[in-house]
Amino acid sequence: MNHDIPVLQIGPQGEVMAHGVDACVHCGFCLPACPTYTLLGDEMDSPRGRIVLMKEVLERALPLEDAAPHLDRCLGCLGCVSACPSGVPYGELITAFRGWSEPQRQRSPLDRAKRFAILKALPAPKLFSVAARVGQYAKPLGPMLPAALRAPLDLLPESVPAMQPSPALTPAQGPRRGRVAFLVGCAQQALAPNFNAATLRVLARNGIEVVIPEGQGCCGAAALHTGARDEALKLVRANLKAFNPDDYDAILSNAAGCGAGLKEYPAVLHGLPDEAQARAFSAKVQDISEYLYGLLRSGDLTAPMPASRPLKVAYHDACHLAHAQGVRMAPRQLLRSIPGVEVIEIPEGDLCCGSAGTYNLEQPELASQLGARKAGHILGTQPDLVVSGNIGCHTQIQSHVRRQGSRVPVMHTVELLDLAYKGEL
Repeated sequence: MNHDIPVLQIGPQGEVMAHGVDACVHCGFCLPACPTYTLLGDEMDSPRGRIVLMKEVLERALPLEDAAPHLDRCLGCLGCVSACPSGVPYGELITAFRGWSEPQRQRSPLDRAKRFAILKALPAPKLFSVAARVGQYAKPLGPMLPAALRAPLDLLPESVPAMQPSPALTPAQGPRRGRVAFLVGCAQQALAPNFNAATLRVLARNGIEVVIPEGQGCCGAAALHTGARDEALKLVRANLKAFNPDDYDAILSNAAGCGAGLKEYPAVLHGLPDEAQARAFSAKVQDISEYLYGLLRSGDLTAPMPASRPLKVAYHDACHLAHAQGVRMAPRQLLRSIPGVEVIEIPEGDLCCGSAGTYNLEQPELASQLGARKAGHILGTQPDLVVSGNIGCHTQIQSHVRRQGSRVPVMHTVELLDLAYKGEL
């Protein structure tokens, strides 16, 4: 490889570092774990194929625009990382490559406008809420619109709930046993405000004081993973300023994509003066299920009330919880702590549902195929409830189970625990 070219690792100028590419031995273990290879059967739409494409682009052996369609089709789900026996850091490679290549892309005016709208609306809950409500009125026009405009309308819930502002401080009920900071997220404030309300209630019920630091904002994951590196850096640094990790036992997120994004901060700031600050911050980051499972293991979790009847709960692994953060057992054990709940495994459980951040907006046809496939597998288990830990998965799955004629409730893990505490299961 020509080492005069950029290397595949995020650095001060967004460069990318060769050793990650060279680590791939093309064994093929990633192929069945890759959603796009599963759908398309094209080597260039597999992780090892995309690694070859990135290498050839960086070595000037292949024009960027020839490789771009295959690279754009990558969901960034990291299923390949879990499957890889060689430890190839594929997530870091594709993220860094997108940050390096995006300024060089020749995108159409419509494509640029769509990306601009996504990256401006998603991190702004109030703007997103207004857009979602307008979208409700436009839904009847959906069949007449092109796929790029129809996709976001199809994903909207049947009704957009009113936003529920979260209090800056939620005191512990009874003796205080812990103090945490909470990232409230972006789109879920508009689409599923009860995720946060339930999170605050469950933590308070367990003697945990919750602080929502002023000045926090979007985690930056959507910008980072779509190549908008400069925008991502602004968002990352704003959160580092807002959260002082020394003040809290943990920094919590209840969205798998956001939590994974927060844990990436040291990689985003690699080689920069604030890298050490990012490491101290990310060391405190936990998913809500991780934190509550810690209480369960230590015997400190308040016991939930039994369900009023036996419940079959299909648990969906959000990719950025299972693959990016390695959190699989915690949410399952929390669900099983509710007497009467049986956790059902979903066939092809490790395969992405097609949400993947902004993917179901940017690649609606492939995302829809994956969503339909996931919904079919879920409904095949005949569950009473579907549970996941990510707003994107929730939106995607709910949309597709409804399209297949089912009214099965789709909930967040912590919502189910909240209902059990209230005796409403």
